[in-house]
Amino acid sequence: MTRLNLVWTLVCSVLAFAAPALAQTPAFPDRSVRIVVGFPPGGATDVIARVLAQGLTTELGQTVLVENKGGASGIIGSEMVVKSPADGYTLLFAPSSHATLPALYPTLSFDPVRDFTPIATVARTPYILVVYPGLEVKTVAELLAAARAKPNALAYASTGMGTAQHLAGEVLQRTAKVEILHVPYKGSGAVRGDLLAGRIQTMFDNVAVMLPYVQRGEMRGLAVTGPKRSPLVPELPTLRELGLEAAEIEGWFILLGPAGVPDAVAQKLNAAVNKVLSTPAMAERLATMGAEPLIGPRQDVVTLVNGDRERWGKVIRDGNIKPE
Repeated sequence: MTRLNLVWTLVCSVLAFAAPALAQTPAFPDRSVRIVVGFPPGGATDVIARVLAQGLTTELGQTVLVENKGGASGIIGSEMVVKSPADGYTLLFAPSSHATLPALYPTLSFDPVRDFTPIATVARTPYILVVYPGLEVKTVAELLAAARAKPNALAYASTGMGTAQHLAGEVLQRTAKVEILHVPYKGSGAVRGDLLAGRIQTMFDNVAVMLPYVQRGEMRGLAVTGPKRSPLVPELPTLRELGLEAAEIEGWFILLGPAGVPDAVAQKLNAAVNKVLSTPAMAERLATMGAEPLIGPRQDVVTLVNGDRERWGKVIRDGNIKPE
């Protein structure tokens, strides 16, 4: 046997052994996928994650489960995903507060961009500024006038330091040059209870979450924070319309994996998310929650996180905002 024939025989032998192994490599996904939400059930992050998981279950042909790992402003859930195998079977559904974590927690164990694989942008949502109806104000101008008359006599609530609700209130104060006392809570239920009772006078929150209270007259809506009016409350102006565009803020939601997810897997997940978001049923479902789909490439995730990290990180540092 010539040397060339010997080499060819060896190559064929190697390929013969490798072929069965390659043929047995399962296509992604071949089992259930887990989406971790770093917050308790019932909030906007959890609800939108579950709607997405339902659509992905159909699109991927495998069950997509949502697992709540609440605590520490979402850090517990994020750390869980960072330490998970980078195979695409464990993902993180994160809200916009994901971008502000490094500014709030200088010793954070992970970086919101470097330690994750961007998968997809999912949705964005404006917030609504509401007041306790017993407070005799019917417009943002009247609210700000009351705040100027008695600095820190009015209080606004949030579901935690550094959350979108908190930062929206912080920027509104700076823009309008007023002082309103910030009262952070650890859960949305307690916030609404105190607001309904008048112990807290105002807050920013998700439009869909607050809409039932506004419709029943239990809270009064004053404005929305997005760049355009919300179809859920079209009668309410935007802060931009009122000359307070610096306080404009939108929440968003993204899907991430741990760093190192294979590109082919990440791309497949991105395509699946975009396909789910493109369906009329999904757009309609998000609209009922005051949100709209964010369809786009994986790089849009990095752009969103880095943009808010810079903008709101400066607000947090300038205001010397610390976690509870």
